[in-house]
Amino acid sequence: MTTANNVICIGSGGDNTDNSCFIGNIYSNVQPVNGIDPDYVTILSNGKLGRSNLNASSRRFKHDIQPMDKASEVIFALKPVSFRYNKECDAAQRLSFGLVAEEVAEVAPDLVGRNNKGEPESVRYEQINSMLLNEFLNEHKKVEKLAAALEAVTKRLKEQKAKIDKVSARIELKGSRPGRVANNYHVSQAYRFSHR
Repeated sequence: MTTANNVICIGSGGDNTDNSCFIGNIYSNVQPVNGIDPDYVTILSNGKLGRSNLNASSRRFKHDIQPMDKASEVIFALKPVSFRYNKECDAAQRLSFGLVAEEVAEVAPDLVGRNNKGEPESVRYEQINSMLLNEFLNEHKKVEKLAAALEAVTKRLKEQKAKIDKVSARIELKGSRPGRVANNYHVSQAYRFSHR
């Protein structure tokens, strides 16, 4: 570090970038997130490091637990976008997909992370995942109800068809008795001749 200001560098590595923090050997230490060991590292706006509570799903870490119900419907107001990060965030400026924190803050303030000035800065995507699950389950229940209703209608239609088939069979039997149609014809002819 020769020209940068406000730099923290632990171990080897780093570059001359103002207001930055580097820890040697951290990037090459790949480990899966499995359970709570290891877990994600979080950083508060005041710089405090900590372990994420994304995987701390136990009831003992929570209170005021309520069904989500319709709270997840706010996701229908979100506007997904494609974008490229500014060069200082991503030198390659790769195509990315997500949400704009300021737009999310307008419809769902609890879904954004804010900096120490209170400005929207990040989106709490892990919360959106839970909301998507809730909406999926709601839609699944609707599909199950529709499937049950369709099954009931199909059953009634089959019952009606069976009744119609029985009536049709009876009509065919009555109409196919030998001599019946011919006898009726002769009787009607005789009636017509006798009344001329």
